[in-house]
Amino acid sequence: MAKAIMVQGTMSNAGKSIITAGLCRIFKQDGYKVAPFKSQNMALNSYITEDGLEMGRAQVVQAEAAGVEPSVYMNPILLKPTNNTSSQVIVNGEVWKNLSAKDYYKNKNALIPEVKKAFDKLSEENDIIVIEGAGSPAEINLRDEDIVNMFVAKMADAPVLLVGDIDRGGVFASLVGTLALFDDEEKSLVKGFVINKFRGDVTILEPGLKTLEEMTGKKVVGVLPYLDVDIEDEDSLSDRILKNSGDGLINIAVIRTPRISNFTDFRVFEAFDGVNVKYVRNKNELNGKEDMIILPGTKNTMEDLLWMRQNGIEARVRKLAADGMPIFGICGGYQMLGEKLVDDHGVEAGGELRGMELLPSETHFEPVKRRTRVNGRFHKVEGIFSGLSDKEFEGYEIHMGVTDIKGASTLSTIDDGETSKNDGVSNGNVYGSYVHGIFDKEGVASEIIRALMENKGIDSLDTPEIDMKKYKEEQYDILADAMREALDMESIYKMLNL
Repeated sequence: MAKAIMVQGTMSNAGKSIITAGLCRIFKQDGYKVAPFKSQNMALNSYITEDGLEMGRAQVVQAEAAGVEPSVYMNPILLKPTNNTSSQVIVNGEVWKNLSAKDYYKNKNALIPEVKKAFDKLSEENDIIVIEGAGSPAEINLRDEDIVNMFVAKMADAPVLLVGDIDRGGVFASLVGTLALFDDEEKSLVKGFVINKFRGDVTILEPGLKTLEEMTGKKVVGVLPYLDVDIEDEDSLSDRILKNSGDGLINIAVIRTPRISNFTDFRVFEAFDGVNVKYVRNKNELNGKEDMIILPGTKNTMEDLLWMRQNGIEARVRKLAADGMPIFGICGGYQMLGEKLVDDHGVEAGGELRGMELLPSETHFEPVKRRTRVNGRFHKVEGIFSGLSDKEFEGYEIHMGVTDIKGASTLSTIDDGETSKNDGVSNGNVYGSYVHGIFDKEGVASEIIRALMENKGIDSLDTPEIDMKKYKEEQYDILADAMREALDMESIYKMLNL
């Protein structure tokens, strides 16, 4: 059976996900077979495994860092918010129920056997399990319903590293306060503190670190600097998605709808020097300096389209498209670009809704979610991105809807290993596809950037090819190197009895 260690944080976005990924990488480098685990994740960024099951992308990142194939055992419960009070509940990679927050808490205990089964399966197959907590473990009103923080630490008999974010301020109070709200058994599981996102000379902190250790009897096992590393972020808490300004040689605007999902699709563009990716929420942020507009995936296509219509973004995008601006829709964004959305089964808002009428297509929502990994090849592509013609790509589909195309060129052929079919539309400078990750394969994003540069009269001969798999591997190694330098890994191995 595997040894386990758990990373908890004093609050959301304290750095649990990235520290878990870094530990996975370090243990892998040291020769251990390692896997991440998070019993319950809440995120709109999701991923489809090789066996067609859905899981949170945070654990996919951690699995990549560990050098193993992502598995739903790493994230047995995924909550995908549908509005401010309800979520689609994914259990073991498949839709279980749509529940309000209140009803989910009533049903939560029924999922404990699934959490245990998933953890036991990973434990049988690995040497070390690195467990990530969620939010704050000290929410005393939720203690009885906890299936993700101290409940899991006790189940796995895992030593806990408690992480505090010093960049937000109040890190000593948050660490001491969190510990104070634990019961005696929970306090005994906390074996050390990690202070994250520190800027400056660590010697300035030393008096505070000493006092913290004296007050709590817990060791500070490291102070992590504010890391200059490009690791995929988790969902809407990301600083990346809050970026809505700045100018580069090439400017790409992503519409940040209220239920944006899988914005990780566009991370590849940020790897190019001189390319600025901004996320916009109102029409005035589309300032005319954009070279391309992307409509991303969304958990609520119809509601997010109405949001765009009501705040004027739709009209601005339609005007820019009429002027020749390249527009690319992915998944829900692709559905929006069509002529009509039909929801006879009440999958989303119900009824019918006029689309943006930029693509000759019509989407009918169906109750069954399509989840599959695909390989694809672009057809003869129209417009500014004609250089994509015949290029290969890979990615995954995850959507509830079938889109019919009327009198336009299909964008590509995709193959899920069993069947091949056409996907997407290429219509002048407006494009749509269901495939998440379509830009990641080497040669795709670089061709788009080249075309945008040439359209502006900028020399594009030196545009690099970005291999996202290689790039991510390099970033995981950079993360591991920085964490080895900042953390007392000897103490961490002692916690694991290794």
